[in-house]
Amino acid sequence: MAADSHRHTPWTHGATLTVAGNAEFSPNNALRARRPDQNAHNHRGQHRYHPPPMRSATWNVNSVRARLPRVLDWLERAKPDIVALQEIKCLDDQFPWEPIQDAGYNCAVHGQKTYNGVAILARRRIEDVVRGFDGDGEGVDGVDEGGANEARVISATVEDVCLVNAYVINGMEVGHPRWHDKLAFLAKLKDFVSRRFDMGEKVVVLGDFNVTFDDLDVHDPDLWREKILCSTPERAALRDLCSAGLADAFRKFHAEGGHYTWWDFRTRGFQRKAGLRIDHILMSPAALSACTAVEIDLAARDGDKPSDHAPVVATLG
Repeated sequence: MAADSHRHTPWTHGATLTVAGNAEFSPNNALRARRPDQNAHNHRGQHRYHPPPMRSATWNVNSVRARLPRVLDWLERAKPDIVALQEIKCLDDQFPWEPIQDAGYNCAVHGQKTYNGVAILARRRIEDVVRGFDGDGEGVDGVDEGGANEARVISATVEDVCLVNAYVINGMEVGHPRWHDKLAFLAKLKDFVSRRFDMGEKVVVLGDFNVTFDDLDVHDPDLWREKILCSTPERAALRDLCSAGLADAFRKFHAEGGHYTWWDFRTRGFQRKAGLRIDHILMSPAALSACTAVEIDLAARDGDKPSDHAPVVATLG
């Protein structure tokens, strides 16, 4: 942990944080600066407050340190309010705290050496951070083949939005022990969401689920029939997670197929438009009602040294 350890933790009440320009920035002052007086009268004398739209994104960056220039460029270009990152592939103290904080984002990180790892970035205060399922130690979200803990889930609250960032186990191949771990992980995620959150609130469960919902999410359904990421049990487990009170926000706006979030490097899938939609933003009814758009940012997948995933961005407002 670096000496200025206050930079390596999410904000708490009364804390200060050094941001761009090296100014000490109080989160309480920041919230006051961002919010108009909620008791201010409108022109009819009524008390109303309309918060600004909040853009929330999920992105499997496939190593936050290797992709840092692209991440910073994308944050500057897209200006999301909240970002859920997966596969950051670093320990907490290896995370690029300062560059991301200097870009205007607070960070909550649940890292792991070399593999996995998840993080939440937000322009607003991050509260109620839980690493793993119910804060189980350092986050024993699963066990890899070497027996090490896997950092795959982090949840938090940003203003009135309850977030769960999940990086679901890939599963290797249908029938593999890791495939069975994947199904168990999805069941555990459903249990966690059901117990912890009130679906009357704005709940957003987002991340890399490593599962397609149906054949609309697949460029060649026959090629992928009952293969990993597209098998019937995996899809059933994803639907079961949604039965906790969640809906696929992307399909509110895009009923047609042909939209993908992941393309295989090895087969030049992006260039051939041969992809899968496996990165999802699932919302409670309250969040879905407030959602005005969901888009896949294909430009972030193009160019030099991209991740194999594109960000998915939802607007609440």
